Amino acid sequence: MSLQILRRDDLPLGGFARLKEHRLVVDSRVGGGSDTWDGLGSFVYLADARFLPNGETTMHNHKEIDVISVLVAGRIKHEGSLEHGQSMAAGQAQAQRAGGEGFSHNEINPDATQNRMLQLWAVPPIPGEPASYKFYDLEPGKITCIYGGSKDQDITLDSSTHIEVGMLLAGQSVSKTGEFLLYVSTGSGKINDQQVTEGDLIRGESLNFVAADTDTQVIIVTKR
Repeated sequence: MSLQILRRDDLPLGGFARLKEHRLVVDSRVGGGSDTWDGLGSFVYLADARFLPNGETTMHNHKEIDVISVLVAGRIKHEGSLEHGQSMAAGQAQAQRAGGEGFSHNEINPDATQNRMLQLWAVPPIPGEPASYKFYDLEPGKITCIYGGSKDQDITLDSSTHIEVGMLLAGQSVSKTGEFLLYVSTGSGKINDQQVTEGDLIRGESLNFVAADTDTQVIIVTKR
């Protein structure tokens, strides 16, 4: 499979409530359109969102979906039926399992400046699970699995789909075998010797990514 690249800034800017977003992955299983990609494995949705100053999503419900939020810039105040009052800053992430019982949440930008958050959805491997919540600190120079590990590592049961966040330092590399999706959320680099930059979503096989001469954040989705 040759590399395929979907560029965020070529897509329409949409949104709801008080946030604006580019939707890159909206799988056909959750109503995808002609300008978005299908996901990979249980991964079905990716949006790159900017909350307006003091903006919020407003309280809303989910059921039988796993909702993962990665904060790229700014802060978020989390409200809802799971871990009400939790806060996030850039370099942190949260994963919420709606399960069979469902959950409600509202994500709020508490500041008078825009923030930026990535939201990902995955279909849970087993229906009817209880709702649950997991918080992650993303460390510079490390790749953190935030979905698809064992039950004691994250909210999921063992899943064939893994979602990782790489907080790569300048020149750091990451390699994976098999089919992958990679989103460059900040910075730039080379993937299989092809230059890519912030806002690029890449699909291919046998990943070899090298960050450029600046710190770079990537989201990596693989199916095992």
